[in-house]
Amino acid sequence: MADTNKPLLIKRYASRRLYNTETSDYVTLEDIASFIREGREVQIVDLKSGDDLTRQYLLQIIAEHESRGESVLPVDVLTDLVRSYTSQAASVVPQFLKASFEMLRDGQSKAMENMTKASPMAAMPGFDAMRAQQQAFFKAMTGGLIPGATGPAKEGDDLGEIKDQLAALQEKLSKLGK
Repeated sequence: MADTNKPLLIKRYASRRLYNTETSDYVTLEDIASFIREGREVQIVDLKSGDDLTRQYLLQIIAEHESRGESVLPVDVLTDLVRSYTSQAASVVPQFLKASFEMLRDGQSKAMENMTKASPMAAMPGFDAMRAQQQAFFKAMTGGLIPGATGPAKEGDDLGEIKDQLAALQEKLSKLGK
């Protein structure tokens, strides 16, 4: 059985093929993205040199998703990131982004805790509908994983509703960027 507390080690061969050391098979970038969505940490190393290539491959996964129209990062944010590489902000940006994402994850977890049936809000009229909408939103934002859940959402679960909510969110984000 695999130790999910340790990063999943992926080795890149000279042929650029990626090898999962736990399952002894070759994997694709999409497989690696799936591992990450499932909560696994990954480490990708070059077999010959031993260089850590994790950052390079994570950026490639993000670039592929963005190029397919699965935009999460508004153009203004990407522009600011590029600018941060050539300014004094480069030393502050990584810590700021890390703290921001930690706050987002914590906020999602707390919101899901507050949306449980044991909450005092559960007696409020319309609570079940509000909870279902909140869960659909979190499924969309986390790629099908809800903090505290045991696995990805089923493909057919409120898929249309999730897509509508995600499109509305993307529209709001693009308006904020202008």
